[in-house]
Amino acid sequence: MKRREFIRTAGISALVTSASGLAPVNAKAEFRWKMVTAWPKNFPGLGTNANLLAKMITEMSGGRITIKVYGAKELVPAFEVFDTVAKGTAEMGHSGAYYWKGKAEAVQFFSAVPFGLTAQEMNAWLYYGGGMELWKELYAPFGLIPAATGNSGVQMAGWFNRKITTVTDLKGLKMRIPGLGGEILRRAGGTTVNIPGGELFTSLQSGAIDATEWVGPYNDLAFGFYKVAKYYYYPGWHEPGTTMECLINRKAFNGLPKDLQAIVLAACKAANMDMLSEYTARNNQALDTLINKHKVQVMPLPDAVLKKLITLSDEVISELAAKDPMAKKIYQSVSQFRKQVMQWGAVSEQAFMRARSL
Repeated sequence: MKRREFIRTAGISALVTSASGLAPVNAKAEFRWKMVTAWPKNFPGLGTNANLLAKMITEMSGGRITIKVYGAKELVPAFEVFDTVAKGTAEMGHSGAYYWKGKAEAVQFFSAVPFGLTAQEMNAWLYYGGGMELWKELYAPFGLIPAATGNSGVQMAGWFNRKITTVTDLKGLKMRIPGLGGEILRRAGGTTVNIPGGELFTSLQSGAIDATEWVGPYNDLAFGFYKVAKYYYYPGWHEPGTTMECLINRKAFNGLPKDLQAIVLAACKAANMDMLSEYTARNNQALDTLINKHKVQVMPLPDAVLKKLITLSDEVISELAAKDPMAKKIYQSVSQFRKQVMQWGAVSEQAFMRARSL
């Protein structure tokens, strides 16, 4: 009976595999790709999402495509991911778009815009508001295809070794903060430094920087920032819904059969949702640990500071949009979407959050 059951199960599996068009799991690999990342190897959330993406593509393709993942510095430094994939040295990359503002400043719209879209809103704009089409258009001259591959949700404002009570406390502050948030801090009188995540702990410890933002409780706990910084501020005004990207070499992608192309993009979409779900769960647990075990002082940024940052944010983003036609095109799209979604959010998410806290 067991033998008959085994044969029946194997037959059903074969029929499902045949009907789905997928090759058997033990199929010989037809494509062997490399993925370079901007994150430390196996780093929680970010690095593990890259691993998950590679695993899903291999399993969904029945082993026809395999991907070897390299952490930052294993094959190339963190800030060379873009060029490495564009040249075809690696077929894929896992990073954040705002790291590449030196290539085209408009890339920052596809990572995080200060006081912009939340994770849920960002996904809505990308998938159903025209965002992905604009992103692809922006990356086309570089021979790259972008895909959203994760979102951290609303981040924290960061770790500080001085209290922030007024806007003047930002003057002279040396802080690691990338993208548009960094430009806004500069206009508030601070000095920004863009260094890889793996170097942040020692930079804070040595006094090379006074403050740093990274992601949120889950990742910040893993890096041990509570050991070298006194104050943990919120909210993450600079990164309200930070999208991570998968960079795909266009020539390599076009060399795949149609079914494998579909699998790669579907896996990216699945990884995008997985990361947001994981961060929502893990941040809860990590924040509790930081507060109750490590006695971290979690503090809100004063309203006066936030209002000033909003004013500076409007200036910076408007100036960016005026620099070139593509930036203006993206800005108009995301701004219009933000206006509409805020109206809906006021009577849905915000109204519910308020009701839930009564």
